Amino acid sequence: MKSFMQRVDRFCVRHPNFGIPRLMLYVVIGNALVFVFSLMDTTHLLLSYLAFSPALILRGQVWRLLTFALIPNSSGLWTLIFLYFYYYLGNTLERVWGSAKFNVYFFSGVLFTVLYGFAVYFLTGIDLRVNAHYIYLSMFLAFAANFPEQQVLLMFFIPVKMKWLAWLDGALILLGVLTDPFPLNLLPLVALLNFLLFCGGDVFLPVRRRSRAERQTFRNFHREMEQANAKRRAAPYRFRCEICGRTDLTDPTLEFRYCSRCQGYHCFCAEHINHHTHFTE
Repeated sequence: MKSFMQRVDRFCVRHPNFGIPRLMLYVVIGNALVFVFSLMDTTHLLLSYLAFSPALILRGQVWRLLTFALIPNSSGLWTLIFLYFYYYLGNTLERVWGSAKFNVYFFSGVLFTVLYGFAVYFLTGIDLRVNAHYIYLSMFLAFAANFPEQQVLLMFFIPVKMKWLAWLDGALILLGVLTDPFPLNLLPLVALLNFLLFCGGDVFLPVRRRSRAERQTFRNFHREMEQANAKRRAAPYRFRCEICGRTDLTDPTLEFRYCSRCQGYHCFCAEHINHHTHFTE
């Protein structure tokens, strides 16, 4: 995964003009035009000429390799809302990644979807009519990975962070894999594959780093606790307040506590446990 992204990044650096600038603008315009014409086409003839079909592509209708990504995945007013949302996601990712990398990401999603459709056709004979829904889903997951704290208004009035929507989509993907009929149930994995290839390092590397940091913090605390216990065993008292110096020998009725907010292993009497400057070393 890391070596793949290194190759992609090197390619994008060497070819900054690769791809189509403002790609999502043209994709959204194409979806909008297809949506408008489909409203006038009661026979759905236009959609049948644009839809993905391995059997018809092998007969020479190669435009279907791309035009299926221009068919809206919703209807009515929701189409316009989703198209605006897709444009916002894609345009933002393009500004962050650059046109070259965003084009590679988008068209790799198209490529994986096409390859899956042909694999199903050759292995099972099913002429699977895939759509671009999971291509846009992988774009959404990439946005959530780059801007997890970004808030959007769910249902136009509920503020929700992108990371929670991404987890919700992940749950829906898992549900679809478990409940949808084969081979449609494996199509969401195409979106996850594209996302993990490009963003898997950004998602899992901080988790690994945080896990190592937590283990190191635990080891440091355990070592300091052992040192404090050794000093306590060597001293004539068991507990000693870091502030006033009183011990369980000088005042046997006094209660002592250890502060969890101090860095290290420090003991305080009941009077100073909540009123002291926390240790930072």
